[in-house]
Amino acid sequence: MKIEAIHELFLNSAGITTDTRSIKPNTIFVALKGERFNGNDFALESLKQGASYAIVDENIDHANVRLIRVENTLKTLQDLATFHRQTLKLPVIALTGSNGKTTTKELIHAILAKRYRTVATRGNLNNHIGVPLTLLSFDEDTEIGIVEMGANHQKEIEMLCNIAYPDFGCITNYGKAHLEGFGGVEGVIKGKSEMYEHLMAHDKVIFFNYHDPVQQKKLKGYDKTYSFGDAEETNLYCRMIGSKPFVKLIINHTEIDSQLIGAYNYNNIALASAIGQYFGVSDEQIKEAVEAYVPQNNRSQIIEKNGKRIVLDAYNANPSSMLAALENFADTAVNSDRLAILGDMFELGESAREEHQMIADRCRELEMEKVYLVGMNFFGINTSYQQFRTYEDLQIYLQQHPPSESSLLIKGSRGMALERILNTL
Repeated sequence: MKIEAIHELFLNSAGITTDTRSIKPNTIFVALKGERFNGNDFALESLKQGASYAIVDENIDHANVRLIRVENTLKTLQDLATFHRQTLKLPVIALTGSNGKTTTKELIHAILAKRYRTVATRGNLNNHIGVPLTLLSFDEDTEIGIVEMGANHQKEIEMLCNIAYPDFGCITNYGKAHLEGFGGVEGVIKGKSEMYEHLMAHDKVIFFNYHDPVQQKKLKGYDKTYSFGDAEETNLYCRMIGSKPFVKLIINHTEIDSQLIGAYNYNNIALASAIGQYFGVSDEQIKEAVEAYVPQNNRSQIIEKNGKRIVLDAYNANPSSMLAALENFADTAVNSDRLAILGDMFELGESAREEHQMIADRCRELEMEKVYLVGMNFFGINTSYQQFRTYEDLQIYLQQHPPSESSLLIKGSRGMALERILNTL
């Protein structure tokens, strides 16, 4: 069946799903395959649960007319998303970066929603499956689409751009994330910059930090840019005027008191504000949107519990974001009354030991008296800080020795799931 025909079925459905647990009446089930699962095995069950059609790429039941046989279900999902995006003809903003993608995406969404009907990537559905699902969530009422793109190896951003064909784009920053897959920091810069290469090749608009030398170099000679910073040449004038504990900034002549901690979040707010200004959102509306935004999902969350002020930043971690979180914590919490609980950072490849050692050494430079290091990567370094092989070892210790400190930072990669600590504290 051709994509045009599948698209027609999609328009008359209740949407697309790739998970039988989320099937609703009249949805279309796409049977994807993974290392540990094969959606084709659940196709007939999806029809029993109420799916109108199931798209499969294996021979299952020739007699069932509600099974749509294709060559490759993932490719069909991606092609369907691209076809749908092109028929809607709405402006699509794409963003990527090493740190701050999801927070920036949420800020862009909040700001643009002051004037437009916007739809953005849900959660962090930012990969080769999540991006198509995001595009398919746009409809005729959507005025602006916002697509977050993640990557851990070369050519992935290029592939995602060739699915979404963004009209606008930005890179939050370049940092030490997914070093193993990208092949070092230079590989990260090259991989993330595939976003700029795609946009420049199609003569599209790029938003960028005027003071980032790498972005300046990448965009040299390209005139379809929109910048932010405190230089006269920028399109949006902005500067940070405070970050203890929350970021405070000025855009043009308007002061904004955010609920985001850490100087590292200034760039995220400024980038989102520049995009808002480009699309005609007023400074006052930008202020309202930013000041109302409260971080969630273990991202720079402030939690008050049992007399303790906890900075929960356990959604993910890499050396760049770990350093930023630590430096902010050291700058805002009283030394003798603070505890940092740090979990392993993953996907660092051969740099793992060096990067984990660097974090511990930096804690000492910041005069952090009490730091708990959790995970096999941290356990293998040289330090006088307390080390725990596993989360379970930490949990037992905390149950026997409840922290007396009133300021806590909890930071680690997603696989560590350090938010579990909240149930122990």
